[in-house]
Amino acid sequence: MTGATVPLGGRAEIAGRDRSARAAVATMYRLTAGHRSAVAVATGLTLVGSALGLAQPLVAKHVVDTTGRGQIVWPPLVLLGALFLVEAAAGAVGCFLLERMGEGVVRQLRHGLVGRLLRLEMREYDRHRGGDLISRVTADTTLLREVVSQALVDLVTGSLVAAGAIILMAWLDPLLLLLVAVTVAAAAVVVASLLTGIRCASEHMQNSVGAIAADLERALVSLPMVRVHRAEEREAAGIGARVDAAYGAGVRTAKLASVMSSAVELAVQGSFLIVLVIGGLRVSSHAGSLGDLVAFLLYASYLVLPLSSVFRAVGLVQRGMGAYQRIDEALHLPVEPVTPRIPGDRTSPAARPAAPSPTREHPALALQDVHFSYDPRKPVLHGVSFAVPHRRFVALVGRSGAGKSTVFALVARFYEPDAGAVFFDGRPAAELTRAACRRGVAVVDQNTHVVHGTLRDNIAYAVPDASEAEIGRVIELAGLTEVVDRLPGGLSAVIGERGSTLSGGERQRVALARALLARPSLLLLDEPTSHLDAINEAALTTVMKDIAQECALLVIAHRLSTVQHADHIVVLQDGRTVAGGRHEELLSGSALYRELAASQMLRPGRAEDGTGR
Repeated sequence: MTGATVPLGGRAEIAGRDRSARAAVATMYRLTAGHRSAVAVATGLTLVGSALGLAQPLVAKHVVDTTGRGQIVWPPLVLLGALFLVEAAAGAVGCFLLERMGEGVVRQLRHGLVGRLLRLEMREYDRHRGGDLISRVTADTTLLREVVSQALVDLVTGSLVAAGAIILMAWLDPLLLLLVAVTVAAAAVVVASLLTGIRCASEHMQNSVGAIAADLERALVSLPMVRVHRAEEREAAGIGARVDAAYGAGVRTAKLASVMSSAVELAVQGSFLIVLVIGGLRVSSHAGSLGDLVAFLLYASYLVLPLSSVFRAVGLVQRGMGAYQRIDEALHLPVEPVTPRIPGDRTSPAARPAAPSPTREHPALALQDVHFSYDPRKPVLHGVSFAVPHRRFVALVGRSGAGKSTVFALVARFYEPDAGAVFFDGRPAAELTRAACRRGVAVVDQNTHVVHGTLRDNIAYAVPDASEAEIGRVIELAGLTEVVDRLPGGLSAVIGERGSTLSGGERQRVALARALLARPSLLLLDEPTSHLDAINEAALTTVMKDIAQECALLVIAHRLSTVQHADHIVVLQDGRTVAGGRHEELLSGSALYRELAASQMLRPGRAEDGTGR
């Protein structure tokens, strides 16, 4: 999707959100719902390991003081080694549990995002770029993994371990503790002043990464056009500008993080120097023992390391919030409703989703005074009305921009009319779920969607469990027999990304076979002969007559040969139905149709823009 990236979520809402560290931590904590037992066990193991670590300086103090008196005591040394090994084992198990929990949270978020993005209202895809939405599933969730797997536990255990170290340091030497506290407080002030900047820079970086993905996707999807127009350098420059923006935001994040890291490191080094100098002077003046100084230095390291992890975790949480905000905004985009817009005729909710069954009394499709606009300032349809009876071939003709593709979009329930109604077998579409309507409708549009995979995968996409006989029937009906015979491997042949190994006409016939396999009651064909030569066009015209014996057929066409045998032709002009009838009737009764017929309707079946599709 082209166009400028539109930020998801309202600016007022974003500006009004609490950006404090406390709110960020609370948000990250909510993400661990469903994984709290793993977090609790991992936290417990980390605390056990930390407690064992806190015991080690006391044992070391005993060893130093004992050896200072000329004694060697082996049990304390063995105990010290055992404490170290058990601490390492507890830390390894806790780390594994946290990493697994982080992967679980990311999996849950990705499942939610994928399900949400696949069900968005079509208007949202018009507003937002596909590559940017994809980056929220990939890059943003990856950034969150480290936050939820490590940062939250670091905050808890780091705080508790630091508190324990402070208590033991106060017991050993309150004066030295006061000096250490002054240096740590100075670092804390610096860290707090940088947190908001880190989060903002992280948001800008993630937005830039999303823009890179969106621009690159657009260029790769349109690569033949890019190369034909020698626009590689221009596209590379445009994407490069996005890369530079991401680089700038990343450098700003790194600069702020490095300042924070330096402040913490200075606090660590300052604390050790102060303890070493002041403590050494006090030992030399016999105001304290060497064992006390060794123990205090070890506790200082135990204090500084958890405090460093706390500072790092807070900064990481703020970075993660930039990614989470983008994810949260995507998770709140409007999706297609799963219930009817208005209640049906007292049918139970369980009965409403059922697709309308074909009857002779009502046409398969009817539009009644339908009005629609993509932009309220630019209406596209103005009171369109026509019907498509069962087992009839109805053609929709008109100049480009008359609104033909918009009619198809409304029939497929991609959009809802602003006024008027669409009926399926006599039932208003608003009383049916979109899924129920689509069960009976198949669409073959100009942009034939053929995906990477085998030919069988593409044909059987709508009916994955279709039998070989059913697949063979639609292959013959769509005129694909020669294509299957030509491809190495036949139906098992891999046809490449976007069907690159097939011609335009072959891709169109694959899409037609896929649509027919679903046995729809209404088939929509958008310019089905636009990629076909004269021989295949004549063959498809015959196929359409056969298809019309199985289901209702509505065809957008620009070629006279496609529509002259239709049971009924609807003529659109500027979003209005201006005429209707058979070919001969319209030639004598509609000036516009005569003009279109005189030109043989040989207008290219190009995609029309959002102002008059």
